[in-house]
Formats: sequence, structure tokens, C-alpha cells
Amino acid sequence: MFGKTKNNKEAELDKFFGDRNYRKKMSKRNTKQKFSFGFVMIVLISVFFVVTGYLVFLAQSLPSLSELENPKIEEATKIYSYDGELIDKFFLKNRTKVTYKDIPKDMINALVATEDRKFFSHWGVDVQRIVQAMVKNLLSFRLKKEGASTITQQLAGNLYLNRKEMTFNRKLREAMTAVQIERTYTKEEILTYYLNTVYFGKGAYGIEAAANTYFSKTSKDLSLDECTLLVSLLKSPTNYDPIEYPENAKKRRALVLNAMYEENYITKEVMESIANGPIRVAYSQQEISNESSAPEFTEYVRQLMQEKAEKYGFDLYRDGLKVYTSLDTRFQKHADDAVKEQLKSYQKSFNSYWSWKNNKDILESDLEKFIKQSDAYRKAPTDNDKKKIFDSMKNNTAIIDSVKSLATTVQVGFVVINPKTGEIKAMVGANPLTRTKYGLNHVTQVKRQPGSSFKPFVYAVAVNNGYSPGFMISNDPLSVNMGGRMWTPKGGGTGGMMSMRYAIEKSINVVAVRTAMELAPIDKVIDLAHKMGINSELPNFLSLALGVGEVTPLEMTNAFGTFANEGIWVEPIAITKIEDRNGNLIEQVVPETREVLSEETAYIMSDMMEGVVNEGTASSIRQFFNRPAAGKTGTSQNYTDAWFIGYTPQFVAGCWLGFDDARVKFGGSYGQGGRAAAPIWGRFMKLLYSDENFDFPVEYFLMPENVVEAQVCSITGMLANSSCPSVTDLINKKLNNRKCSMTHEVRDSLALPPISNDE
Repeated sequence: MFGKTKNNKEAELDKFFGDRNYRKKMSKRNTKQKFSFGFVMIVLISVFFVVTGYLVFLAQSLPSLSELENPKIEEATKIYSYDGELIDKFFLKNRTKVTYKDIPKDMINALVATEDRKFFSHWGVDVQRIVQAMVKNLLSFRLKKEGASTITQQLAGNLYLNRKEMTFNRKLREAMTAVQIERTYTKEEILTYYLNTVYFGKGAYGIEAAANTYFSKTSKDLSLDECTLLVSLLKSPTNYDPIEYPENAKKRRALVLNAMYEENYITKEVMESIANGPIRVAYSQQEISNESSAPEFTEYVRQLMQEKAEKYGFDLYRDGLKVYTSLDTRFQKHADDAVKEQLKSYQKSFNSYWSWKNNKDILESDLEKFIKQSDAYRKAPTDNDKKKIFDSMKNNTAIIDSVKSLATTVQVGFVVINPKTGEIKAMVGANPLTRTKYGLNHVTQVKRQPGSSFKPFVYAVAVNNGYSPGFMISNDPLSVNMGGRMWTPKGGGTGGMMSMRYAIEKSINVVAVRTAMELAPIDKVIDLAHKMGINSELPNFLSLALGVGEVTPLEMTNAFGTFANEGIWVEPIAITKIEDRNGNLIEQVVPETREVLSEETAYIMSDMMEGVVNEGTASSIRQFFNRPAAGKTGTSQNYTDAWFIGYTPQFVAGCWLGFDDARVKFGGSYGQGGRAAAPIWGRFMKLLYSDENFDFPVEYFLMPENVVEAQVCSITGMLANSSCPSVTDLINKKLNNRKCSMTHEVRDSLALPPISNDE
């Protein structure tokens, strides 16, 4: 073997020295190899210096670790009105920090098991976890990256880095900062810093604030169940909110418990016991805002901003944002004044009617609810203590009187929108004479039956289907089989024929139901209502024609804005622009829009609803306001809710009156929408249009070219001619000789001849 190798070398040497071409070939090959080696070395050295320089550059932009103990100066978020007034500020008053010994062991175990199982062994970055995440992303072709950050990296991201920046640079800085943190602080200190700064939702930053917000207790008193629920929130405080989405929170809590079980922190029995149990919270709102000139509106803005916080990564209470809103303080003042003026006398009218003698069951249930929501009851340490407090408060005369007063306080939801831009110009979400700081917003949070104010959606479908406002419909008594139960709508049923125009003006229930049965199928009505801005689920029953579904005043007002805006729906907006503390734009809000109705249908509906204001159930408005206006009243069953949604060519406003407890009812005709809600609308419009700060021109609902006015025979519902015995009965006479609007196509489709010149 050795001899053979030697012979090969000798032969190669002989060939090298004896063959010139071979020598040239070998020389070129050697030169090429030397060049390749040198090139590779140069590339490697260049890459080394580039990477080193890049890391040095990133290192220079890392913040000082002293900021862990001394966070950046906090600045309140400022809320501005459309007319430039500062109307509110959002900031945290309670920023209590806790030490490691005050953090329950269950909290530490739940956090580590869920977020970072190798926390106590890694050096800030879990390389294996990063590789596994990369593989998962590649295999699943997911655009959203699989999470691989350790608790230390999350701490670095939460405290220092631009949370909007989702780039490789950010991740590398985060990792470098995490390594720095690990070299500087102990594991216990890192966990303490993390739990004192992380966001748990509902404006709660840090475990102490979270414990107080969700459970009305200090962090050291948290149970295992409560610890796992708080850790569940870390993935997404919005999606796993135990108050808004308890089922989501329960599923996420089960995952946290399972992670603790897998790490041997709890037994299987404990895991199953808690996982199968209910979600228990004792929510306590933090003091986060000063007094506002429009408290329900700014609270609504705060809720919208909190949803955006997760998207953009800002801290609503610390980052000094500037939020520009649609609300105009001049509109707001007129809205408050109009509501106050109506409610002063209206509350007295209700008080003279209501009697607790016949409503003891309502008092008992409201009293029980009031006591169980009180701080004294919720913070009682044992069930026995809770019982003592309950019995004591139940017999307390002052508390009973307070509950009676709250239950019988007339509440209001009033909102004004520019239908062309979707901007909310004013919002009164509670009785301004008795409002509490964190009470319900009756514009956005309370859903009630709209009653007859829902009828325009029914008639709009009929008009869309080609029927004229003068189309005659039977007003004979009606009974309908509703799933084996006979339903007889009240209101009308006196016999004869009646036009759609007259029926909507006088709010005749039987005619509205027949319209839904014969001309406007309920499924089409539901579809149109949703397209016009009703987001709430609506029941697919014939009784929906009379407004049995539950909606918010904001939804109804926005939907009516589609009529005012010539058939174009515009999304309602409260925020127009968001800037950071330095004036850099975070978001410019552009409302969504869509064409829902034809211009012709929208105009005809406005023309019909002008009659409601001029001659119909909302004529009380005319004692205050005389410009062109349209709208519809609504009164739910047994005078529970009073509504009026109305509009001018410039603004749409909606008003609801009722009670927090729907079992409390007005109980008389004074509770009708035309007498309770419409006057507030009229008073507001009077104040607005007479305000010297504005100069709104007189505008009319403009009739499209494809719509004509025609006289209709009150007997046949067809176009009137010389043989018609009456063109005034039901139509012209009762409407001050106004003519009936319809499209050219509808007019041409009617059976009688066209109008003669002398008509």
C-alpha cells in the first residue's frame, strides 16, 4: 500500500516536470484555491465587523437599566373637543408597588409555568424556545410569529422599547436588554419588576392594582384561583377580560392551570376543581379621570382608547397622548340644558304616579343587588360576615330610601351626530341632575326596545320595493299565529284602508304589521336595519315591526342618519385623531361608509317622517323648533321606554327615556315618546340653531330628480284623476294639501291615468 502511494507521487512529479500544459493547469488550480480561500476569509472578517458594528450600534440605543427603578416621567393623556377645549385627562392615581414577599407563591408559579418555564435556568434568552418557534412558523406558514420571549424579554419590552415596532431590530434590542437585566438583577427582582409593571387590563398596571381592580383586595391575599385568572389576562387583557368575556377567561384559566399541573405546582384534583368552577370577580373601577364636562362621552372615548392600546402599544395613563374627539362643547352644553329642562318637571310627574306599595318585589330585588355590590359586602372576609352586613343594610332606612331614589330616577340617553361625517357632537348618557361618575352610559351600554321608532325600517323596505307612500293598506283588526300563540297587535284595527304615509305619521300599529306581512318581509327589514347601523341581534318575528328587538340609542341614531344622508351610512366616530406626546400621529380616524338606500328612497322616507313632526305623534316639537325636520317617536309596551329619533338636513339626534330597572314603567300616556322624548329633541334644536356661535343656513330635504309629487286618490291609493271622488280625504286634507312623493317608475306603474294638467 505504501509502495503504491509512493509510485503515484513519483508519477505525478514526473508528469509535472515533463508536461508543460499540466504544470499550467495545476498552477491555475492552485491560484484559484488560494483566491477562494482568501475571498472566504475576507467575507467572514467583513461579516464579523458588520455584525459587531451593528451590535455596537444597537447597544448604544439601549436605555439605562436604572430606568427599572426610576421609570420615565409619566404624563396624563389629554382629551380635546372638536372646538379645542380640554375636556378630560386620563391618568393613574394609585401606582402602589409591592415587594417579592408580598407576591403569592401561586402567582409566581402560574406566571413561570405559563410564560417562561425555564425562567430560573436561562440567562435572559431561551435559544431552544426561539428555534422551536421558528420551526413552527415555517411549518405552519403563519405570518404572525410564534411567541418565544422570556419573562425577562417581556420586561425589557414593557419598560423600554417602542411597543409599536414589531421588527428584527426590536427583538434583538429586547434580547440584549434582557441579558443586561439578567446580569444586573436577581431572578426575584426581575419577577418583582415584571409584576409591578405588566398590564392586566381595565387600567390596572401591576399586580397590586390588578388585585384591587378585579378582586377588591391586596395582592398578598390573592387565592390560587385569582392568581391564575390574572395570569390569564397577560396574553390579551381585552380578549380574556373576565367581566366582558367570562367564557374566554375560563378557557384561558384552564390552560394556565394545566401548565401549573404539568410543572408539578398543583395536583390534578386542584386543577380540575378550579378549572370547572365559575369565574369570580369583584370589579372595582380605579380612579383614573378627573371631572369631565361630558363624562359619559369621555368614558366612552377611554374604552375605545383602551382597545387601541393593545393595537398600538401605548400606555393610556402614562404616555401623555393627545386625543382629538368629535364632541363640540357648545353642542354638549345645549344637550345638557335641554335634558335638564325637561327632566325637572318630568321627574315630578313620574313621582306623583309611582307607588312602591304595589311594587315591593322590585324594591326587594334592587335592594339585594345594591347591598351585594357595596364595598362593605364584597370585602367581608367570611360568609357569616357577609350575612351580618346584608341583614344590617337591608333594614337601614337611609339605604332603602337611597335604593328607591335610584330605581325611580328617570334616566336618559341623548346623542347628536353629524350624519355626513359620523362625528358624535354631543352625548348625555345619564340624568345630568343625578349622574354618578361611573354609572351606565345609556347611549352606548343600555339596550331597550325601540317601539314604534323601528317602523321606518319596515316602511323603507316597502318603498324600496316600489310602493308609494300613498299605497293603501287595511286597518282591519288583525290576529297572527306566532308559534301556536295568537298575537293581536294593539293600536289601530278600527277598519278601513289607510295610506303608509298616514300610518307612519299617526304610528298605527296594525298597518305597520300588515306592511311587514304583505310588502316588507321581516328578514329584509332585519337586513336593512343591520346595513343602516343596527349592530344588535334582531329577532326574526313579525312583532319586530313594532320594535320588540333591543337596541342602543347610538345604534338607532346612527341608523336614522342614513335617511338624513341621502341613503349613505357613515360609521359613528368619537375620536378623530391620536398623537403621541411629541405630536407624532398615531392614528387618523376615517369612518367606514357604504351606500345602503337609494337617494330616492331616503328622500321619500324623510318626506314621510316630516309628517310625523308636522302633523303626527312628534308635533310637540313644533312648539320649540320650526325648521325642516323629520323623525319617529317610539313607546315600548306598558310605557317602559320613550324614544324619539329625529333629524334635520344637518344633524341627527336620538333620545331615549326610561329607568335602569326595566320593571319600573312610566305607566301613563305622559310616557309616550312624543311627550317624553320629543320635547328634549325640540329644546336642543332650538338652542343649537339659535346659538350665535353658529350660522346654520335653513336647509330642506332636497327632492331627487327621479322623484315627483302627485295627488293620490284617497279611495283607491292610485293617482288621482277627474273620476276620483276624493283627493283630500286621508291624504291632502289631513296633510295640509301636501302631495305624495314617489319615483317616476312608481307613478308610471300605477293603474290610473297620469295626472291631468289642471290637477
